[in-house]
Amino acid sequence: MVSTNSPSLMVKRIKLAVKIILGLAVIGFLSFAFMPEAVKVDMVTVEKGDLLVTLDGEGKTRIHDIYIVSTPVDGRVTRIESEPGDIVIAGETIIANMHPANPRFLDKRSETQAKADVEGARAALALANARVKQVIAQLEFDTSEFKRTQELYKKKNVSEAGLERAELSLKTLNAELETAQSNQKVMQARLEAAKVRLLQPDSVELNDINDEENCQICIRSPVDGRVLRILHKNESIVPVGAPLVEIGDPRDLEVNIEMLSTNAVKVKVGDQALIKRWGGGQDINARVRVIEPSGFTKISALGVEEQRVNVILSFTDPIENWSSLGDAFRVEAAIIIERADDAIKIPLSALFRQNEKWSVFKVVDGVAQIQQVKVGRKNDRFAEIKDGLKVGELIIVHPGNGVGDGVSVEER
Repeated sequence: MVSTNSPSLMVKRIKLAVKIILGLAVIGFLSFAFMPEAVKVDMVTVEKGDLLVTLDGEGKTRIHDIYIVSTPVDGRVTRIESEPGDIVIAGETIIANMHPANPRFLDKRSETQAKADVEGARAALALANARVKQVIAQLEFDTSEFKRTQELYKKKNVSEAGLERAELSLKTLNAELETAQSNQKVMQARLEAAKVRLLQPDSVELNDINDEENCQICIRSPVDGRVLRILHKNESIVPVGAPLVEIGDPRDLEVNIEMLSTNAVKVKVGDQALIKRWGGGQDINARVRVIEPSGFTKISALGVEEQRVNVILSFTDPIENWSSLGDAFRVEAAIIIERADDAIKIPLSALFRQNEKWSVFKVVDGVAQIQQVKVGRKNDRFAEIKDGLKVGELIIVHPGNGVGDGVSVEER
């Protein structure tokens, strides 16, 4: 009788067990090798939030009322000492000091004529002086004669008519004296005018007239505000109406956004707006104040003609939030034309079309599932979901070609 516990039988059983283990290991390895790997994807959680539908545009700030201070007359303006940013007060701050312009150089003919005018004025003045002396001498004689006539009239040696004739003669001579003296003043003025016409530039008399210490024509600030730009800095001769300085109030700041006309028709006065990418730490709140009724043509960077419209925004935030902005600063604005408060929203990159319907890939237990959704408002980043998703669910953004219904996925 053979024992079942013989060494040969035990060896056979061990070999069989080893073969079975090796076979199972090979099968498991092959199964693992050919098992599809989970696709790595980007996932986001569905959440609620405010969704803003905006129209974006670029523009610049501007002061609503800018005053250009100009010269009121022809003349010489002194160097303007004001600098951009200086505070000015209406009617007090002197912007510029003007003096009459130097006369032109006289040519030989004009100089000869001017000298002749001076000599003629001197002769006329001398004649007027002589006439005054003559009338004074005659008046002194007639005064004495009138006194003698009065004495004779008192003694009844002269008639009343004779006395009246002497009085009339005295009054006539007084009138002639006043006329001669007035004519003397006229001749004196003509002589001074003739001398001034003879003056050449840089003459001693003219330099005395244009003394720099004397502000002859003071140009003052028309409004309270700050100096924005110096348009004419140095001393020079300027014509009437020459611009010197731009003045404005930085607190009266607004934003001019150039929008495509096809977008501007969707904007309404009073719409809220956000001033973005202006250099500050946070967006500035504003509102649409004016939509200009006339557009203009502008060439884009690609050389395409575009019809644009100026949309004017007014700040609604306190001035402390935007006080660092100045005139003609570049800004970008987003005008809010629609909004959905506390709405379910997802990134636009998660949406795709499936059988002419909007769909997303929802992740359930590590497996991607196609989920049809109903889309509401959209902006350039997010879309409102009215039906098909709940808050807290996982969805795939930027799904690649390897993602499909029933495919295992894992977060990248």
